[in-house]
Amino acid sequence: MSERAAPFYCPYCGDEDLQPSEEGHGAWECRSCSRAFRLKFLGLLAQGLTGKSPSAPDGGES
Repeated sequence: MSERAAPFYCPYCGDEDLQPSEEGHGAWECRSCSRAFRLKFLGLLAQGLTGKSPSAPDGGES
């Protein structure tokens, strides 16, 4: 079993002084800005739902 990846920086202030929170799985505390946040994996995107526009077909006009 492998450990989960930890965040590298605070999403609010950008500092790297993070500690796991006592709130439970996925919760972190930033010692610099005194904010707490939770990370949550939502799932995988289906192919084609990435927000990229489809390219023009070969030989077609743009």
